Amino acid sequence: MNIKPQPYPQSKKGDTIDTYFGTNVADPYRWLEDDETNDTKAWVIQQNKVTQNYLDQIPYREPIRQRLENLWNYEKYSAPFKEGKYTYFYKNNGLQSQSVLYRQLGDGEPEIFLDPNTFSADGTTSLGGVDFSKDGSICAYQLSAGGSDWRDVVIMHTATKIQVGDVLKDIKFSGIAWQGNDGFYYSTYNKPDAGSQLSGLTQYHKLYYHKLGTSQQHDKLIFGGTEMPRRYLSGYLTEDERYLVITAATSTTGNELYLQDLSNPDSAIINIVDNFDSQSLVLDNMGTRLYIFTNLNAPNYKVVTADAGHANPANWADLLPETENVLSASTGGGKLFAEYLKDATSLVMQYSMDGKLEHQIALPGVGTAGGFGAKRDEKELYYSFTSYTYPTTIFKYNIETGESQLYKKSGVQFNPELYESKQIFYTSKDGTRIPMVITHKKRLVLDGNNTTLLYAYGGFGISLTPAFSLSNIILLEQGGIYAVPNIRGGGEYGENWHIAGTKMQKQNVFDDFIAAAEYLIEHKYTSPDYLAIAGGSNGGLLVGAMITQRPDLFKVALPAVGVLDMLRYNQFTAGAGWAYDYGTAQDDEAMFKYLYNYSPYHALRPANYPATLILTADHDDRVVPAHSFKFAARMQEYQQGEAPVLIRIETKAGHGAGKSTAQNISEAADKWAFVFANMG
Repeated sequence: MNIKPQPYPQSKKGDTIDTYFGTNVADPYRWLEDDETNDTKAWVIQQNKVTQNYLDQIPYREPIRQRLENLWNYEKYSAPFKEGKYTYFYKNNGLQSQSVLYRQLGDGEPEIFLDPNTFSADGTTSLGGVDFSKDGSICAYQLSAGGSDWRDVVIMHTATKIQVGDVLKDIKFSGIAWQGNDGFYYSTYNKPDAGSQLSGLTQYHKLYYHKLGTSQQHDKLIFGGTEMPRRYLSGYLTEDERYLVITAATSTTGNELYLQDLSNPDSAIINIVDNFDSQSLVLDNMGTRLYIFTNLNAPNYKVVTADAGHANPANWADLLPETENVLSASTGGGKLFAEYLKDATSLVMQYSMDGKLEHQIALPGVGTAGGFGAKRDEKELYYSFTSYTYPTTIFKYNIETGESQLYKKSGVQFNPELYESKQIFYTSKDGTRIPMVITHKKRLVLDGNNTTLLYAYGGFGISLTPAFSLSNIILLEQGGIYAVPNIRGGGEYGENWHIAGTKMQKQNVFDDFIAAAEYLIEHKYTSPDYLAIAGGSNGGLLVGAMITQRPDLFKVALPAVGVLDMLRYNQFTAGAGWAYDYGTAQDDEAMFKYLYNYSPYHALRPANYPATLILTADHDDRVVPAHSFKFAARMQEYQQGEAPVLIRIETKAGHGAGKSTAQNISEAADKWAFVFANMG
């Protein structure tokens, strides 16, 4: 389909030049970093107008949107959870903008507890989390406007739904940890001035205690701030509320671990783990016996025990030793649940708190299970299971017998029997063996002409495990292929796998992705004319690097909310904590040169680039839209081929969480219409 975009908006060029270790680096689109100026606002409006004009010309865009709407329109449930005398669960009737939180007393009729659809007229204010006091009589719920990471916290009596005290403002990256019914712990930053994306490198997290009935300005600083500068802090209590546990980090990987015995009013906060090279947290306690989940000297994680009075690593005793498979751990019903990743799929075991194996949970197939957590006195819990061809399904699990029964089956219009998912292994540039799951219709002819989407992430130790996607049904129904490689930088094979894709080993991530594309082409799944690539956030960086390194390898690129300016990412509010993965241009000359070489914004040159639809959002305060703005302006300038380079800027949305159903459907329809139109 030969659709030509309107002329791109004029992106003026400034004369900003930065100097790194004697190297001058031009940044002509620096002005786009300030999204509050009239020039930037006008540029956004003009870019969206060009993009929507292009998409409007695709005749099957509306049928795709209608099909997605039909697919989305079924009742969706979350796994239930118990708080006080009530059982709570989320439900969406089908096309509601946001899921509604219900509660139920015994076998009685469910009632609406919180309906986020009433929070705003357009459904873009979402419920960012709800935390209950131990007896369930009070809760604190978080509100996110337009997808922002900044939240307001409302406190409410659950019986009457009457608000308690004032609304807490500007809370970011925080849970709520109740101490009795008197108050709670929370974390936040000082909010930058309106319109400011720059951090000034002073954005340190602080842990506070809020006492009910008092003003937020009188909240007590517990940990952090200028005296103890940490980028990320989390405070939570053990279930018996005896211990306050604090994790403190300067980056997104690795944390110190602190403990305070609240049973002693005069107790100090003691340090248990004093380095940032590993991750550790307290899972549970039985009296003074702590259960600690850690990857200290165990890259695939393990569970250890220690006495709270002598809890430093020298006194740890292995309870669940490290294995060849990566471990996640949780507790429920007085049991320990070990969720292992075996080649990026779930294997779940139940142990006694003494480490004795009691059950291996029989899962419905090869896929992803999650939700093995409950309070200590519960007799059952609920977990979900999903895969690329298995819609998310909820099961009830009997903790004593180890038996599962179906609780809620998905109502989506999809027949798994028509499709297949298989895991293959391919070899990357340096000989590393990489797993990839490929999903498509059964009996698909492999002739190189199949529309294929290759999706990956490759960073921050985050694992991509099989998960069902309503959006991807559009591709699969049309005979397309969805492929997900578990490239380095993720956590699928533990911390060593993660580290192999960080800093000056970041090229491994790109090489793994290139090798995945080459495998699909070599084995006739697809060809460069029918291959699209996609990724979001750190995955947006991955796609941006592919655009500049291997534009010959694919037809369409979909970089979403990407980190695309690698020299300045750490100068923005949220990005300052990502240095563990990326390094910074200020570290030393070698690190600067490495980043400068692959930074997508800087690596663009006049060339014939694939059709590209850049996706971002105006309220993204995690990966600020300036990354996408600058990349789009420069790529439009340098595009020498006929393929379109467009940017789609969602309004009243953030990094992804909290989007309304209508926003999700609209974005998915635009992406698939763009992909199909540019593959003919």
